[in-house]
Amino acid sequence: MKKLVLTGGIVLFSLSHAQIKRGSVYLSGQMEYQHNENNVLNGSRRKDDIVKIIPTAGYFVGSNLAIGLGAGYKSAVSKYEIGYGGASNSHQIKVADNAFVVTPFIRKYWTLSDHLYIFGQLQVPLEFGREKLNSNNDIQGGDPLLSSSFNTKNNYTSIGVNIKPGLDYFLSKNWSVEAVIGEFGYNTYKKDVDGAKRVNDYKFGLNLSSVTFGIKYLFTN
Repeated sequence: MKKLVLTGGIVLFSLSHAQIKRGSVYLSGQMEYQHNENNVLNGSRRKDDIVKIIPTAGYFVGSNLAIGLGAGYKSAVSKYEIGYGGASNSHQIKVADNAFVVTPFIRKYWTLSDHLYIFGQLQVPLEFGREKLNSNNDIQGGDPLLSSSFNTKNNYTSIGVNIKPGLDYFLSKNWSVEAVIGEFGYNTYKKDVDGAKRVNDYKFGLNLSSVTFGIKYLFTN
């Protein structure tokens, strides 16, 4: 029992050492690019390209406790090429989303060493964007009702509440590298169209295959 108490005391001491002071300010940003390609049956395939540029600023309202705001731009383009058995050429669909992103957040740090911290970030991401859909059909020998080309444009909003865990390693007094691992929470998406229903997306878990890295500069008082 004494060993357990002693071990717990050592852990608590280590987590309370090297605090980031109240009044400190930091600047960081998220620059992200994703590209995915999927091939399925009958010669059909899909390509996704996502770009995010979101500068972020935070202010420490207490030791190891910061509030902040991220604001930036997101572009997501999905291209579908659908092949049909018995028909030549293919049906091509392009969906492009462009959005203004605002992310207020609160972040809590816990110290592991003089240079290494873990953190949990509670944030409310907001997206205000427009979706453009282009269907270009060049199928020969297909159903004429299914092979017509068309274009649509719709505004949309997306609101979420999630928690993101991560690690923050200080290379010097002011510069650090942070990594966000996983996401817990949900997002709700709705098009600005009569009769449109909300689409809810739930995410729970750590994802070591999609770690997001960032660089932060800390202004200390």
